[in-house]
Amino acid sequence: MKILVANLGSTSLKWRLFDCSDGGERLLHKGGFERVADYPKAIDDCLGQLREAKVIASERELAAVGFKTVVAKDVTGCVRLDERVLGAMAAYSNLAPAHNPPYITGIRLFARRMPTVPLVALFETAFYQFAPEAMTRYAVPEAWHNAGIRRWSFHGASHKFIAERSAELLSRPDVAERARRLYLDNGKSKITGPPLRVISCHLGGSSSITGILNGAAIGSSMGMSPQSGLPQNNRVGDLDAEAIPYAVKTFGISIEEAQRQLTKESGLKGLSGVSNDIREVTDAAAQGDARAKLALDVYVASARHWIGGYLLELNGVDALVFTAGIGENQTDIRAAICANLDQLGIVLDPDKNNSVRGAEAVISAPGSRVKIMVVPANEELVVARETRRFLENKKN
Repeated sequence: MKILVANLGSTSLKWRLFDCSDGGERLLHKGGFERVADYPKAIDDCLGQLREAKVIASERELAAVGFKTVVAKDVTGCVRLDERVLGAMAAYSNLAPAHNPPYITGIRLFARRMPTVPLVALFETAFYQFAPEAMTRYAVPEAWHNAGIRRWSFHGASHKFIAERSAELLSRPDVAERARRLYLDNGKSKITGPPLRVISCHLGGSSSITGILNGAAIGSSMGMSPQSGLPQNNRVGDLDAEAIPYAVKTFGISIEEAQRQLTKESGLKGLSGVSNDIREVTDAAAQGDARAKLALDVYVASARHWIGGYLLELNGVDALVFTAGIGENQTDIRAAICANLDQLGIVLDPDKNNSVRGAEAVISAPGSRVKIMVVPANEELVVARETRRFLENKKN
């Protein structure tokens, strides 16, 4: 079973082809194009590269194309893409303006190019559909909630991979199996051992912290849109609801301009005045730039705030896991987040921490009650896995 996972941007197309035959998960090919001006040609060129690499003879060999979609009105989980789902995505384009419109366009082009190949969406919100209601609600009027104003949460594919992989690393096959079957069993699979508590830190250009109990999310730092939670690379993160009307009146700007500034000129970029790239911010801080240091301090404080919240909700934690670009590579950020947490059983090994970049490893000290891990993100693999499970479930 060959599954193509397509990552769509407004001017980019990236892909990975997996062979999921007989329960295996072998990466056959990966590639991508930037500055795409002609999407139909880019799709043709993608298929051309797969044929040239001799990993497929034609698109008829593809069991499906999987997409890591973000959010849709009244739709979540792993679903077959059709006009109903695309319409639900369009209804929430304002919540994910950088993601939903290019995905909708690209999916329609894929459907036109290969009409017989199933197109399957794994929504980023899927991992949170079984979270306790109290963790998903805002204190807004009921009509607002019914209109979709709630904590949807994102980075679901990344955190689900951590749920599965951390359980494997902690020798908990029962929890790993529950995490794997989460969408098929509607979160009702039982475990045979004690509770497994994991806090997953997806730290990158876009960041979120998720609490995971027995392979399922109990909540996340992100809320209704990807603009929330931790400070992002150039997006604000959490902000008081009164800030936007105040800024509109104070600066004489429109709501649209306020939104633009909060999504394009805020986050690490707005705090540091240097860059939206944490590597450049870190370099500037090391050279004595006070604003750059403040940006890092705010980022770390926000991460610790959310980790602390899930420590309480989970009644402790068995593993603290770092993933994504910052989490996997920025040793100083990991050290700052874990600093002075020994009374909570979280003790980092400085030598192990400093030696690990982009590789799977345990970086906690020998006496740490909590395992501190680095696990490289693999969102595309999760999309391929769930697409395969979706197809197999439809056959049964």
